[in-house]
Amino acid sequence: MRLIPVVALAAAFPVVAFAADPHSYAQPDAVRVTHLDLDLKLDFGKRELAGNATLKLDWKDAKAKDLVLDTRDLKIASVEAVDAAGKATPLTFALAPRDKELGSKLTIVAPAHPAAVRIAYATVPEASGLQWLTPEQTADKKQPFMFSQSESIHARSWVPLQDSPAIRFTYDAHVSAPKDVRVVMSAINDAKHPLNGDFSFDQPHPIPSYLLAIAAGDLAVKETGPRSAVYAEPSVVGKAAHEFEDTEKLIATTEKLYGPYAWGRYDILVLPPSFPFGGMENPNMTFATPTVLVGDKSLVSLVSHELAHSWSGNLVTSAAWRDIWLNEGFTTYVQGRITEAVYGKALADEEALLSARALQKSIGTMPANAQKLTPDPRSVGADDALSDVAYDKGSWFLRTLEQRFGRENFDTYLKGYFAHFAFQSIDTDTMFAYLKANLLDKYPGKMSEAEALSWIRQPGIPKDAPLPASPRFDAIDRERTDFLAGKLDAGKLDAKGWNTQEWMYFLDRLPDVTPLAKIKDIDAAWHLTGTPNAEIGMRWYAHAIAAGDKDVWTAAAEHMTRIGRLYLTTPVYRAFARTPEGLAFAKETYAKAKSGYHPMTQQAVERILAGKSKKK
Repeated sequence: MRLIPVVALAAAFPVVAFAADPHSYAQPDAVRVTHLDLDLKLDFGKRELAGNATLKLDWKDAKAKDLVLDTRDLKIASVEAVDAAGKATPLTFALAPRDKELGSKLTIVAPAHPAAVRIAYATVPEASGLQWLTPEQTADKKQPFMFSQSESIHARSWVPLQDSPAIRFTYDAHVSAPKDVRVVMSAINDAKHPLNGDFSFDQPHPIPSYLLAIAAGDLAVKETGPRSAVYAEPSVVGKAAHEFEDTEKLIATTEKLYGPYAWGRYDILVLPPSFPFGGMENPNMTFATPTVLVGDKSLVSLVSHELAHSWSGNLVTSAAWRDIWLNEGFTTYVQGRITEAVYGKALADEEALLSARALQKSIGTMPANAQKLTPDPRSVGADDALSDVAYDKGSWFLRTLEQRFGRENFDTYLKGYFAHFAFQSIDTDTMFAYLKANLLDKYPGKMSEAEALSWIRQPGIPKDAPLPASPRFDAIDRERTDFLAGKLDAGKLDAKGWNTQEWMYFLDRLPDVTPLAKIKDIDAAWHLTGTPNAEIGMRWYAHAIAAGDKDVWTAAAEHMTRIGRLYLTTPVYRAFARTPEGLAFAKETYAKAKSGYHPMTQQAVERILAGKSKKK
């Protein structure tokens, strides 16, 4: 597979030094990992990855004596220095007590500055970045399944490394697995690889640790284009391939907008329902939730989003979690442009308006620091940084820039930005310096530096922030108002032709506690209880539970048990938790569903049930 040599472009720009990452023990100013070589055995019975991680090192400080790595719950057996000839020498190491968020600092004493160190280790079954599923928890119920989720700081739970987005490295891996199991990673994958239990991978581009990914299970493959394929369990792969058949068109569209796709192949792995996110932009292989497989392509903007990360996030990466809007805000903006080009402006505007209205409703309930695009990192956990503010306020800012400077000028700026910082990790100050030189100063009078900085550094949303127009949403607003006022029966809503986004919009803007009679009328007319569309179901059950409709509880519990995606599950738990009876039912449901949830979902639900939830 020919790779576009974007690396050569990035090589002209030096690695930028940043303040210490508060979410990592690593000391990259002393020594920096440049390459990772993994040799692992996958054991479903033990729920364990075990083997060696060899780290190639670039020593920056001649006086440095230690290599400091991030780990969480790893069992470290030994550490060795490895010289250029491959000779190994034991090294002294110390594993510090476990910090609840950061894990345990691994300090390796290495005053002789070895070219590489080799760490023998094993994961624990409860590793926060891995989920092990029994055959019964998969779609086809034939073989066990395992997948990783390294974002934000969970790579350290399955590999000892410098777990900071500021540090990029290439990697190769050899993985031994049971026969008849397919292993895939965030690298080029061979769809025709024999299921012989012996897999090798190579990622030649430098990536940050949160993009390190692995999965293994009963996986079939269907090609969707000359450089794309879908991987999924055999019973799912056909449906997934149909849903994602436009993948090549999406890649080509993005290339026209923002330059060459640098990664060679773009494959999609559809995971079991326990996957905690909508999608994860792992290089070469997006991990995706099955909840987008609704049959009508109405939710394939998820693919547009994860593909967009191939430019914003994977190619140009935020150097710290406080700057994650550089990944997610830019990506959400690019997602909208892809959706507009392939599926039309009306759908892109609806999706932008949905997110903007939701943010307008929620942002005022957040602490002031959390409302900023660059919050104080000391009061925001790495996982917490992935909030609606990063996605939706960030993309709203970029849409504002596009409107002020014109699409042609903004596209030129953005294409240049991706090329200039290719395969680098940057912070907001670095991004802003480029923005100032290549947009604000280049076209004076369009937006002042102070106004642009207010978007980034101030809480809230500027009062003059532009919103897209949507005649269909305007019509839905009128119908919703008339329905709530008793002027329009539920059955007379013009909803027969509503797409998923339009149903989402109708439900999103119902009162937080809608009268029970109105909820009953909607369900009688449109039969939302039991919907297979999880986006609609999440909203519907939350409203119905808040209204006191106990008739939906069984279907809501089925939704909560079937789906492990945080965004689609936690709002329903939250709705139940507002009353003593609902809380008791939620706890009973969770006891049945827990084993099928990812550790991240378990933690989030347990916070809700304990009354400690932070709504994001």
